[in-house]
Amino acid sequence: MSAHVADGRVISVNVAGATGVRKDPVASVKLVAGHGVEGDAHAGPWHRQVSLLADESIARMRASCPGVDPGAFGENLVSSGLDAEALGLGSRIRVGVSAELELTQRGKVCHDPCAIQEITGECIMPKAGLFFRAGGASSDRAETLPAASNAVTT
Repeated sequence: MSAHVADGRVISVNVAGATGVRKDPVASVKLVAGHGVEGDAHAGPWHRQVSLLADESIARMRASCPGVDPGAFGENLVSSGLDAEALGLGSRIRVGVSAELELTQRGKVCHDPCAIQEITGECIMPKAGLFFRAGGASSDRAETLPAASNAVTT
C-alpha cells in the first residue's frame, strides 16, 4: 500500500546505542533490510526498526521547550515536507537511493516517565512517532543533504 503524499526529505539522521534516550545526530546511517539502522539500539528482527518524526511535530514542541533539536525524542529520522499524517499502516516510503521503509506502527506507549520526557517535559513519540520495518535494498544510506538531494518519496 502506498499513500499519495507530497515528497519530503530527511533533514536529520540520528543514532543511539541504548533505548529510551535521545539519539545523536550523525552525517549518515546505514539502513539494513530486515534489521534497521546499523548500530542503533532499536535495530533488529522486529517491527520498530526505524523511527521517524516530522520536523513539523518537533517545531510545535519547540514553542514550549526551546532548544529541542533533532534526536531529542529518540527518533532515527527527521523529515521535512512529508505529510506524515497521510501515511497509513503498510504505507511505504523510499529513503536514499533504494532503501524502503514500511510503516508498521503509529505512536507508542512511553516508559513512565521515559528519560526523554524527563529532559523535555513531554515526549511526542506516543502521538507523532512513526515506526517502520526496513526493506528494499540489502543496505542503503540515509543522510542529511542540502535541499532535495535526499528526497523521501512515497
